[in-house]
Amino acid sequence: MATETERFESAVPTRYWHALEDGRVQCDVCPRFCKLREGQRGLCFVRGRQDDQIVLTTYGRSSGYCIDPIEKKPLNHFLPGTPILSFGTAGCNLACKFCQNWDISKSREWDRLTDQADPVTIAMAAKKLGCRSVAYTYNDPVIFLEYAIDVARACHALGIKSVAVTAGYITPEPRREFYQYMDAANVDLKGFTEDFYWKICGGHLQPVLDTLVYLKHETNVWFEVTTLLIPGQNDSERELEAMTQWAVEYLGPDVPWHFTAFHPDWKMMNVPHTPAATLTRARAIAIKNGLRYVYTGNVHDEAGGSTYCHHCGERLVGRDWYQLTAWNLDAAGNCRHCGTRLPGVFEARPGTWGPQRVPVRLAGVMT
Repeated sequence: MATETERFESAVPTRYWHALEDGRVQCDVCPRFCKLREGQRGLCFVRGRQDDQIVLTTYGRSSGYCIDPIEKKPLNHFLPGTPILSFGTAGCNLACKFCQNWDISKSREWDRLTDQADPVTIAMAAKKLGCRSVAYTYNDPVIFLEYAIDVARACHALGIKSVAVTAGYITPEPRREFYQYMDAANVDLKGFTEDFYWKICGGHLQPVLDTLVYLKHETNVWFEVTTLLIPGQNDSERELEAMTQWAVEYLGPDVPWHFTAFHPDWKMMNVPHTPAATLTRARAIAIKNGLRYVYTGNVHDEAGGSTYCHHCGERLVGRDWYQLTAWNLDAAGNCRHCGTRLPGVFEARPGTWGPQRVPVRLAGVMT
């Protein structure tokens, strides 16, 4: 927690908190349950106590906007080939030593939040830019929940979808509200042991598993799961067996799973890159245990990045990095060879955005 003498900027009131008998106020958005005195911020840095309530200090402020391919989120079964307007704010409610967006998620510098936009402006910009969806990403939207929900509402009014890229570290009541407004999500399951979550991420495993089960059984949100495999940390055969067996039992065989390669970053610069063979092994274990759609990421692996019909084995969507190379789905999203339905959200034709990544300034877009 950080104590600040100045008043918070861009602060808006929030709902998920309660007063404690000792005079502190507890934030109830995530399982950290930060207990704050006046002027203190939680670990996420963007939610803090002001005037005896918890406020969000980054409403309307962003670290930047970029048009990405939807596959970069990564989402392989949600509007393939389409562009998505992506943005984040600052801070995070986990403390992952391997964070690959650490300059944003660990930021304590307000000058990183150089772009400002109200929710309607973001929605209108997405429409004008030809984006089918908006992603709340780079840092976790759980910590700027109120802003993300308002943006999602504005987007839905214009026919724009909303995508949460999240670690799933959220408590039940705000989780219910948040996912009412999300159309899709990619959830980071960072490992499958409590020891890994506590020592490497500064959090706990069970709340993330609870979020995944909630998404599967209590919402219509399309979601996919990503696990970054770190050599010697969460890539053992035993852990991969347990993780993927749990996935099939509690989430079902159709949830797409992305195993992605680690590169040295933040506080784990001494750990080597993940070998491509580790991802291939993880994919094989997951398929053996019953997951039907398993992908490799952060490596050049066209076979591991493509989608195959679980019934006849034909390649349905070919991918070379973020470029679509094949499309064998009919207008209803079925395999053209055997008619088996591919789970996901598809249109008659794929998008043609490709691998482009285009930074944008909303002020320029809207003039």
